[in-house]
Amino acid sequence: MTYTVKMHILQPKHTKLNEKEIQELLKKFNIAKSQLPKILLNDAALLNMNCAIGDVVKIERTEEDKVNLYYRVVV
Repeated sequence: MTYTVKMHILQPKHTKLNEKEIQELLKKFNIAKSQLPKILLNDAALLNMNCAIGDVVKIERTEEDKVNLYYRVVV
C-alpha cells in the first residue's frame, strides 16, 4: 500500500533558502554551513520542495503570538 504524505495543519512552515539568503544567514551568525543542524533529505516535510543535499531550510514555528525561526541544512 502506498500513502501520499501531505502537509499537516500542525506542521511548521518550511521554506528553502536561495544562495543569497544562505550567505546572509551564515554571515549573520558567523558560522559555516556544516555547523547548522541537519535535516534528512527524505524527511516528510521536504517531500514537495525539490531539495538537494546542501540546501538550507528555514522552519517557522509559531508559539503563542511569536514566530521562532530555525534553520537546517539538508543531508
